[in-house]
Amino acid sequence: MHDNFISNIVIEVAAGQASNSTPDPLAELGSEIRNLRKARELTLEQLSVACGRSVSFLSKIERGVSRPSLTALQDIAEALSVQIGWFFDETDQPPVGERPYIVRSTRRRRLTYSEMSTTDYLGFEDHLLSATLDGELAIGMSRYHPGGSTGDDMQSHEGEEAGLLIDGSIQLTIDDEVFTLEAGDSFSFASHIPHCYANCSDSDAVIVWANTPVSLRQK
Repeated sequence: MHDNFISNIVIEVAAGQASNSTPDPLAELGSEIRNLRKARELTLEQLSVACGRSVSFLSKIERGVSRPSLTALQDIAEALSVQIGWFFDETDQPPVGERPYIVRSTRRRRLTYSEMSTTDYLGFEDHLLSATLDGELAIGMSRYHPGGSTGDDMQSHEGEEAGLLIDGSIQLTIDDEVFTLEAGDSFSFASHIPHCYANCSDSDAVIVWANTPVSLRQK
């Protein structure tokens, strides 16, 4: 009966729907994970073993007091036998002929967590520029608001990533090295090296990025 969980695809068009209320995004995320874990009949201890994260860390996420990175969410999604897309929602469709190839600026899909207000809980907006997530390469654009980051824990995953900072300033940490990038600077590195992004400035920062293999879906 749990197969229904796997069928949901998660994406919201940038033009998105207006909300009449503003729920606590961390609480919403924690509730989503807790409800799915219980539906899978898993204890926190079992989920901890399956995803390689501590019981304490998972408990904090479920209680809405910790900001997990996208890598942590990917690990949790895989442990729960769903794509990370489980936390997203698709609300609009481009024309059938364009959908496999073209992404119009007015139809950029915004990565979001179920009924949550996207990655706002981390302080950044993440938009998919690739037409689909079916290939080996994903291209996207992230806008980090002042104080925004990829989370309180370092990311580490398979593949490679690269990007170009097109506006603002960003702090990129790769392993133990901290780099401050300005508009026009670019980067590339193997994604297995622990890394994180943070905007320590007082204005928005925008990155166009590429990631291979696609890390926003279950392998």
